[in-house]
Amino acid sequence: MSRILAINGSYRNNGVTDQIVDVMAAALQAAGAEVDSIHLRSFPVEFCLNCRQCTQQPGSAPGQCVLQDTMQELIRKIENSDGFIFASPVNFGTVTAVYKRFMERLVVYAFWPWNMDSPQYRKVDEPKKKAVLVSSCAAPGIAGRLFFKANKQLRMTAKTVGADTVGSLVIGSVAGEQHHCLSEREQARVRALAMRLIPGC
Repeated sequence: MSRILAINGSYRNNGVTDQIVDVMAAALQAAGAEVDSIHLRSFPVEFCLNCRQCTQQPGSAPGQCVLQDTMQELIRKIENSDGFIFASPVNFGTVTAVYKRFMERLVVYAFWPWNMDSPQYRKVDEPKKKAVLVSSCAAPGIAGRLFFKANKQLRMTAKTVGADTVGSLVIGSVAGEQHHCLSEREQARVRALAMRLIPGC
């Protein structure tokens, strides 16, 4: 059974990003996968101290952070998962602040001793997991993909934890109504993308 972890950086309950992740989770569960959905708004993750203590330890395992908070639980979930959904709406041209806070704490996946000019990814030599990326924005979807940074940040998240991005989706033009609901066509696209996380699909 595939174990899929969804990391959702949306602020809004049942907003468009929540709807996307929910549709994906239902499709994956129907295909036999186990899905764990995390709303970062409910996980108090502290700001990275940029002390780099976690990057000094060699090896492929994530480094040990000096902070003790729910990030340790998230790292355990990442390590125990076979695939990922990384999701965030676009805010001011990029991922939300709560997603960025989570993303910065993923520095534990870097080996970066003080005598090295740049970090190395810890998972570079390990078998790759799969990740799909989803976001939503007020602009048309193609503009959100081309001109905003959210998709690039989500892709960087996947690379950092040792996953290959096998697909991405930006649902655009969602600001025209207070409670935008995914259309049947959008839901079909979301379900098709989710199936890329299932082995053999």
